[in-house]
Amino acid sequence: MEKSSKVYVGMDVHKESIEVTLAEVGGELRRLGQIGGDRGSFLKMVRKLQSKGGERVFVYEAGPCGFWIYRELAALGERCMVVSPALVPKRAGDHVKTDRRDSERLASLARAGELEAIHVPDIRDEAIRDLVRGRDDAVIAQRRVRQQLKALLLRNEIRYVGKTSWTGAHRRWLSELKLPEPAQQIVFEEYVDAIAVATSRIERLTSAIQTETRTWRFAPVVGALQAMRGIQFVHAVTLIAELGDLTRFPSARQLMGYLGLVPREASSGEHRRQGSITKAGNSYARRALIEAAWAYRHPARVTRIIATRQTGLPKAACDIAWRAQLRLSSKYRRLNARHLHRNKIVVALARELSGFVWAIGQSIKPL
Repeated sequence: MEKSSKVYVGMDVHKESIEVTLAEVGGELRRLGQIGGDRGSFLKMVRKLQSKGGERVFVYEAGPCGFWIYRELAALGERCMVVSPALVPKRAGDHVKTDRRDSERLASLARAGELEAIHVPDIRDEAIRDLVRGRDDAVIAQRRVRQQLKALLLRNEIRYVGKTSWTGAHRRWLSELKLPEPAQQIVFEEYVDAIAVATSRIERLTSAIQTETRTWRFAPVVGALQAMRGIQFVHAVTLIAELGDLTRFPSARQLMGYLGLVPREASSGEHRRQGSITKAGNSYARRALIEAAWAYRHPARVTRIIATRQTGLPKAACDIAWRAQLRLSSKYRRLNARHLHRNKIVVALARELSGFVWAIGQSIKPL
């Protein structure tokens, strides 16, 4: 590699190893080899490339190994691109996948300018995101064990006659329940205990999120989003933890696309056909928006709960929230009158709701 050359460094990153390929501008692909996946081995490789001079652009796919490589390179003043695996172009008919070929493809595509870097959160933002995702894992675990308990009772023709499950009355009913066989009673009690553990875990993590976000730079944005109907504290934190600074999206439509809430499209000539949503991008934020969108089934009004949440919030956020209510509630009634499936209606509302979220993100500045 000549002193004045520019080289693209494709890296296929795994827990134990990193496969490295170099692609010089105007040159051939050259395999540097496989190095260890630890920090020491990686920095040794970087220093070796730096000693040869020139400009370097490192590229690797986002994955379970996180962003430590990006941060190490940034600290050294090196340029690094982290790309989404789903957005890396693949050749039709190419069914051979190896670490070497993956690193070669990344280096070659980066050199051709066909890769787009994703947003990399800073360390604090990523820590908040991990905390929020940990709570989400606890909610999923709780839901799963609740379903297992209900299935056990249903197999034994035991039904709760109350209106709502998992209330105080339902828990008292469970505490007095006895199954016909001792073996089944053991399983039943294990499920009840597991639900209690999962519930306690959710409460601890929710409390931790509230504590950690008080001094977070995005705390004003999290607060402002709660002016909106359907977006309570956990939804607001989830959206910002997953999306980061909303001003990085030039338009609301770009945010909708990032969330995978835009429809698939197959157009040819004068024919244009749209299908279901792409579901590309961040699934955590998309799910939070869809959950929030269900609240717009009801007529627009500022309830006592919403009024309490809006106390002390910027007027701009409250005004945007009210416009969202008027538009989305009206849209729900209009689409419902056409007898569309309710799930499709709510997804359409979630898409527009993301636009109002974007608007609040533009008007409220982080700390």
